[in-house]
Amino acid sequence: MTLLYFDPGLGAMIIQTIIAAVAGVILFSKNLMHKIKVFLGIAKPIEDDVFDDIDIKDSDKENN
Repeated sequence: MTLLYFDPGLGAMIIQTIIAAVAGVILFSKNLMHKIKVFLGIAKPIEDDVFDDIDIKDSDKENN
């Protein structure tokens, strides 16, 4: 029978892979659940328009 040897670097890499996979699943499912809720009308869509907060008046614009 052959015993397997895991050095600390391999163990850390396996743990990092598991943590990254769990985080990826959580973030993907959160985004997916939000899209489903928006489709069903339960939640409001998130607007990512950065320029909504900027108030520009016509007098502030340059005349070309």
